[in-house]
Amino acid sequence: MAVKVLVTRLDPDLPLPTYAKGGDAGADLVARVDVTLAPGERALVPTGISIALPNGFVALVHPRSGLAIKHGVTMVNSPGTVDAGYRGELQIILINHDPKESVTFKRGDRIAQLVIQQVERAEFVEVENLPGSGRGTDGFGSTGR
Repeated sequence: MAVKVLVTRLDPDLPLPTYAKGGDAGADLVARVDVTLAPGERALVPTGISIALPNGFVALVHPRSGLAIKHGVTMVNSPGTVDAGYRGELQIILINHDPKESVTFKRGDRIAQLVIQQVERAEFVEVENLPGSGRGTDGFGSTGR
């Protein structure tokens, strides 16, 4: 069953988020402006849309794997979190990790993908001690070599 996400197109010439293939989790977001990222440079790139999510849902903005492998471009804050109450333009913080080559995105190029998920709100309960577990406090690579 699809959740209804209200969308305002801030630029009438750009497409709404779209799923490239059936079964895709992420809908493509596009750049509203042309932008060139030099090696190591980051930029806030507007998408030309605002959304309204129902309460109990979040939109997670993920990088595109093709941009990462082909150009070294990803998102600084991945995944980006769009809360149900946010109504501003979706904007993507892109960074070029390629050490030598600049990358240019043209208006309308796909730059990220939007994943809609249902979320649970937590009730945080303070306790003196946490119950034990098989893992305990081991972390930060403790299961690796």
